[in-house]
Amino acid sequence: MNQIRKLLASLTLRQKLTLLAVAALVVGLLVALTHWRRERDFRPLYTGLAPEDAGAVVERLRSRGVDYRLAENGAAVLVPSARVAELRLEMAASGLPRSGRIGFELFDRTNFGASDFTEQVNYRRALEGELERSVMALSEVEQARVHISFPKESVFLDARQPGKASVLVKLRQGARLSAANVQAICHLVAAAVEGLTPEAVAVVDMRGNLLNRARRYGSPEAEDSSEATLELRQRLEKDLLAKINSTLEPLVGPDKFRAGVSVECDLSSSEQNEEILDPARSVMLSSQKTEDISSSGLAQGIPGTASNLPRPTSRPAGATGGLTRRTENITYQASRTVRRTKLPQGAIKRISIAVLLDQEVRWEGSGAQARRVLEPPPPERLKAIRDLVAAATGFDAARGDQLIIESLPFDSTLKTPPPEGPAPPPRPTPTPGWPPWLQALAARRILWAAVGALLLIAVALGLVLRRRGRKPTAKVEMAPELPAGEEQASTQGASQEAAENFQARLAEQAARKQQLEAEALNALKLPPVKTKKTEILTKHLAETVKKDPATTAQILRSWLYETER
Repeated sequence: MNQIRKLLASLTLRQKLTLLAVAALVVGLLVALTHWRRERDFRPLYTGLAPEDAGAVVERLRSRGVDYRLAENGAAVLVPSARVAELRLEMAASGLPRSGRIGFELFDRTNFGASDFTEQVNYRRALEGELERSVMALSEVEQARVHISFPKESVFLDARQPGKASVLVKLRQGARLSAANVQAICHLVAAAVEGLTPEAVAVVDMRGNLLNRARRYGSPEAEDSSEATLELRQRLEKDLLAKINSTLEPLVGPDKFRAGVSVECDLSSSEQNEEILDPARSVMLSSQKTEDISSSGLAQGIPGTASNLPRPTSRPAGATGGLTRRTENITYQASRTVRRTKLPQGAIKRISIAVLLDQEVRWEGSGAQARRVLEPPPPERLKAIRDLVAAATGFDAARGDQLIIESLPFDSTLKTPPPEGPAPPPRPTPTPGWPPWLQALAARRILWAAVGALLLIAVALGLVLRRRGRKPTAKVEMAPELPAGEEQASTQGASQEAAENFQARLAEQAARKQQLEAEALNALKLPPVKTKKTEILTKHLAETVKKDPATTAQILRSWLYETER
């Protein structure tokens, strides 16, 4: 401690303040790190909760003494990661969360004092809550609201009211409900409510878009709906147009035709009854026969008492009489055929099809004189296309269908540029600053060969001149000074002799060069290259020597002088 006190006493005020600031900074960093590690350990317990569910979950966590955090404006509850699974099981056992609306658990507690109206309202609330949970079980739906209006029964037909329902859905990010999904929601709600039809269910999204069309089933308004007619017509036209495109694209190409279809539909439904009687095919239905026989005797004997005594006297025989009647009743009926035909909705009344074919383009001439010639398809090709389109679309002339096929040039065909002529051969690019003969050599790719030949000639010429210059130097004797005229004459003679020797050497080198080239070509078995680069260089040097022998001799002297040095 004494050492620490001495150390602190030896520090200046500025050093003490700096030490305190560093200590405070370290403590603050440790606290922030501890807080960050603690906050990072929180994991979502539930997300996307309704306000009432979030409140119930928070109250449950607070009563348990669990540390929690709220996120997403109260829609998400965060808890320590080590207790996420445990708390979820506890919440599920407590029936939390309840997905926004209370279901049939509303009747878990018995209320003896509730009226019939209260029971009806609670039943509707419970049914709506259960339907909301079922709709929210779909992967595309995030939240849902369901409202039900029960049907009203009455003994009077005019007082009866059908049931209705409306479903409000909130979709997840990037999700979309297809027509089949919307229809499934309608049937789900209708199947859960007695007396409710799927046509009486309306599905709306959060943006106010009606996802289905609520209609009255079997009503004339639904049958004659112009919107339904337009939808059916568009679907039929799209189907027929797809058939035409799939048929003609492999034949003429995707950009060589255009097709259009118009369909007239009949959405009225009717029922037709037909009864046919055939008299030629009559049958016996019933047969009845009756027969009546009656007999009667006439009075005989003597009138009076004697005839009425118990033992009358014998009576003479007399004639007897009777009545017989027979009746037969047969019932026949002709053969009868009864047909009942129900015509469905959406029958096609007439189809109109138009197909426009492009024409082929052909060019006559070339360049500026090229002329465009349009060639329409031949009649045989048009007839084949007409038959194919008629077979693919179910064309029926008796029904009044129309099929028109025409051939006209498209705008893209009329704007087709003429074909370009053959490109001229590329010209060699001249090198600036070089003479024409060097440009020709460069164009033929023999420039380096010419440069090599010049170097060989220059080296050979230098060696020859060096040898000739060394031999007389050994026998040189100082001659007396000559007059000016004799010195000039001797200089000219030496110049002419040197020029003649130089020309001879050049000719010899050129001949040797030609011989070497010929031997190399024969060895490679290639055709001889007819170039005269050596002759051109030789002639050029020879002309230069002839024009100015004095300058040439002076150049040779300078070379010899440099060699001796």
